[in-house]
Amino acid sequence: MIHETIALWDKHPEATLTSYCITSTPELKLPPRRTVVVCPGGGYHFLSDREAEPIVFKFLSAGFNVFLLRYSIGPNAKDYAPLIEAGMAIKYIRENAEKYNSDPNYVFISGFSAGGHLAASAGTLWNVKPVREALGIESGEAPEGINRPTGTILSYPVITGGDKAHKGSIKNVSGCDPLTDEAIAEFSLELHVDETTSPAFIWHTFTDKTVPVENALLYASALTEHKVPFELHIYPEGKHGLALCNEFTCSQNPDSIVPHCEDWINLAIKWAMELK
Repeated sequence: MIHETIALWDKHPEATLTSYCITSTPELKLPPRRTVVVCPGGGYHFLSDREAEPIVFKFLSAGFNVFLLRYSIGPNAKDYAPLIEAGMAIKYIRENAEKYNSDPNYVFISGFSAGGHLAASAGTLWNVKPVREALGIESGEAPEGINRPTGTILSYPVITGGDKAHKGSIKNVSGCDPLTDEAIAEFSLELHVDETTSPAFIWHTFTDKTVPVENALLYASALTEHKVPFELHIYPEGKHGLALCNEFTCSQNPDSIVPHCEDWINLAIKWAMELK
């Protein structure tokens, strides 16, 4: 296995990308794998361990190469820093596809809650000027679209800065407190979906009180309007932050063990494996 941690950006040395990639050898000859970048949640305030390596191991065991992105949070989350870091991660994986035995045509990004906002941003705001400049796309040093994910896997994602927002996430990522109308519009992803937005797998629970289900519905509606394909699952019960919905990720919080929701990860794996 290639297991190493890469510093992505001198400006924010706390942002790292850790690889979990099965090595292809003469005895274990593996075809290039599809890749998933995992972004834990935490309101752009902290990074949840429950939504980090437990998720990595699920995708890894299903046949993906996996990278864990620990992106900038708190005061360092402003000025598009997490989105730039997500773009750098995808760009790095594609540029080093041979080293990691990855298929550069299939690089997905998966995120939870605020990490879901980041993953959805990577699929929706991938071409904004601050990202293009930071990645060298604007200057022509890097090719167009190198940072656009093949697809996004969004678990109870923060999407909007509007009435149904998780205000803390939007305040942290915008660096704006109190929030202005401009900041709300800038980071309300449903307002930025267009025909170039990446396809999405989305799941949420109807009873989520922290990030209301309307976040997923707003994004799905915008994707529909612009004819971007998606798969959406709304489960009837479950609080926020379910992760894998089982004892592995929720042993200290039995309220988050929801067997009815557990199959989301298998559905997401199937979707990412079959996406053309």
